[in-house]
Amino acid sequence: MVNLLSKKSVAAAFCGLALSLTAGTGVANADPIIDTTCSYGQVMAALNTENPALAQKFSKNPIAGAMLSNFLASPPAERVQLAQDFQGTSWGQKYFGAMASIANSCNNY
Repeated sequence: MVNLLSKKSVAAAFCGLALSLTAGTGVANADPIIDTTCSYGQVMAALNTENPALAQKFSKNPIAGAMLSNFLASPPAERVQLAQDFQGTSWGQKYFGAMASIANSCNNY
């Protein structure tokens, strides 16, 4: 049960990252996360500094790491679709604020 909850928490965190792409009036092409040039390493460095608890969840869950890596490797058009898919989840909102902050700072790492 704990492992399942942990996976849900990390999935929710990833969805929060995707949801932060769509802050404001929906998915926009000029959104900083949709168009990010941040690497997985930069995102994780920002998480480690700004939200160590969330970074630890990502580090302990290879599925979440793979999802984040896949998202970052996707072209903007695919990211838009992923963000729209994640918007449909009820649990993604939990980590929206934390991941929106990462989106605004990952280029500093």
